[in-house]
Amino acid sequence: MSHLQNKKSLALKDLLYKALLLVGTVAVIVYFLPREGKFNYEFDVNKPWKYGQLIATFDFPIYKDSKVIKREQDSLLASFQPYYQLQKETEKKVLGRLKENHQDRMKNILPSIDYLRYIERTLKEIYSAGIVSTDEMSLLQKDSSRSVMIIEDKLANPRTVQSLFTVKEAYEYLLSNDTVHYKRDILRQCALNDYILPNLTFDKERTDAAKKDILSSYSMSDGMVVTKQKIIDRGEIITPETYRILESLRQEFIKRSDSIEQQQLILVGQILYVGIWILFFILYLYLFRKDYYKRRGSLSLLFMLIIFYCVLTSLMITNNILNVYIIPYAMIPIIIRVFLDSRTAFLTHVITVLICSITLRLPYEFILVQLAAGMVAIFSLRELSQRSQLFRTAILVILTYAAVYFAFELITENDLSKLNIRMYTYFALNGVFLLFAYPLLFLLEKAFGFTSNVTLVELSNINNDLLRKMSESVPGTFQHSMQVANLAAEAAIRIGAKTQLVRTGALYHDIGKMENPAFFTENQSGGVNPHKNLSYEQSAQVVINHVTDGLKLAEKHNLPTAIKDFISTHHGRGKTKFFYISWKNEHPGEEPDEERFTYPGPNPFSRETAILMMADSVEAASRSLPEYTEQSISNLVDKIIDAQVDEGYFRECPITFKDISTIKSVFKEKLKTVYHTRISYPELKK
Repeated sequence: MSHLQNKKSLALKDLLYKALLLVGTVAVIVYFLPREGKFNYEFDVNKPWKYGQLIATFDFPIYKDSKVIKREQDSLLASFQPYYQLQKETEKKVLGRLKENHQDRMKNILPSIDYLRYIERTLKEIYSAGIVSTDEMSLLQKDSSRSVMIIEDKLANPRTVQSLFTVKEAYEYLLSNDTVHYKRDILRQCALNDYILPNLTFDKERTDAAKKDILSSYSMSDGMVVTKQKIIDRGEIITPETYRILESLRQEFIKRSDSIEQQQLILVGQILYVGIWILFFILYLYLFRKDYYKRRGSLSLLFMLIIFYCVLTSLMITNNILNVYIIPYAMIPIIIRVFLDSRTAFLTHVITVLICSITLRLPYEFILVQLAAGMVAIFSLRELSQRSQLFRTAILVILTYAAVYFAFELITENDLSKLNIRMYTYFALNGVFLLFAYPLLFLLEKAFGFTSNVTLVELSNINNDLLRKMSESVPGTFQHSMQVANLAAEAAIRIGAKTQLVRTGALYHDIGKMENPAFFTENQSGGVNPHKNLSYEQSAQVVINHVTDGLKLAEKHNLPTAIKDFISTHHGRGKTKFFYISWKNEHPGEEPDEERFTYPGPNPFSRETAILMMADSVEAASRSLPEYTEQSISNLVDKIIDAQVDEGYFRECPITFKDISTIKSVFKEKLKTVYHTRISYPELKK
């Protein structure tokens, strides 16, 4: 009862995890999706309308062209007078400081009191006219302002710009206004520029209000399109007037989408759209890829890739960063193809591209180009084992991008001079970024517990430390492993299993024999057999321990889990038959402790581990044949593999009877080639 409850509890937790994964993925993707409305039509003057008939679904004004608006508004503002505030306190402070300085030091410079009265009188005249800073005067001249409004005691009076002084002009006027009675040299000694300060300050608030008041009566449109009015039909040439209507529709569409109600509708639509695709993806895994569905490492990788690419695309679109075509979307199917399979790689790529497409103004060409590139990436990279393969794939992806986009441009543009050359630069950058898949595979492999073909190829190099040590310490076992690897790899090729995985697993399946090499017949020499001094139970334990010792060595040398699976399953839950049968023959009528003669297992659970079990048993048994004939080899292969099937070693792995029949044929062919009879060469008679 408790076992059943535990099973239900685990199932409930797993279902909750999948539900949280679905909700979390949708929430993260939708959070980053841009929510402004998109006008998904591309049009230009004197080009044909390439979409269906366009009917107005709401009333909207026909806005004037931006150049026309600017010209007409400039005309309205030609006589506009900006507002300046007169600061009377400036004049009072300056004149007060002038009197103080006259008592302190100017009295010794000026020849008479008339000079002081002249300076006071002229300064009052200048301040009354108004002084502006040099920068303000430059702006007035730039705007071609002829007059300004001077605010004095809450009243605004017009004054011409010519009548205003800059600081420099005021100083020059003070020195040269009356050179007959007052000498410049004497006035210059008085540092009169200290008494000339701007007393007119720009009143931005009042100026903007006045401008707004003038422009409020200006109409930005000069026509109206009513609901259900036909705007344009497919194939019609876009005239300047039609272009203005379409541009007005685009502006009004974006303006309407900025409302809170529209934002809420867009959000609901995005949640539904993304949720549907993610739900379809989970259903695909549940129905067709149960092993990925149950393994959290696989799920985490798949959903991490979808989320990462969708968020990256949204951020680039929202912040207007470069161009999304430089993002290497083809890296998604490459990574998934290397770690999982082609079908899952393609479906993940399709779903990611479809979700990303809703962020773009022109989703159709994006979908076409990315799907083509993804398919080429999958076709060109069946098994990644060398860096050159990825480089070739990157070249093919670039060419696919360019070819599909060029074809799409020819269909839509009909003019070679209008081709978008910049896009081909983006495609080249995309291919360069695609090369980063190689180092990224290593990081993902460690993070999610996968084993790539690149790692398997590196491990199968017989010059690495563990295999080299094996060839030196247990040469017989090493030769056996090499023969098993060849047999198993050929069988894997024939039934469509993972060839490199089988080959590498075969090389390492017997590494545990390095701990006690002399106890295995292939490593014995000189007729010495240490099993003669042991009981059958002890001998069985020594032989069985090569599995557990192999797993310890694999752990010590950080071998991947996929390789450890071959070590633990190559004998499954089988028995050490030589010692088991010998014990039973010596103890008739008694039953032994079977666990002492049984390997720890488990039995093979994949096609690859099943192939290795068959190849290991057949290769080892083939060495004991008294003669090598076609019939003897065929009988041996059939006898061993049929016995394994009868004992139920392959009940838990997805291997078919057809696969087993094919594997038998391969083993027979290979063993006949290995043990073929050579002709005897004649000796030369003397």
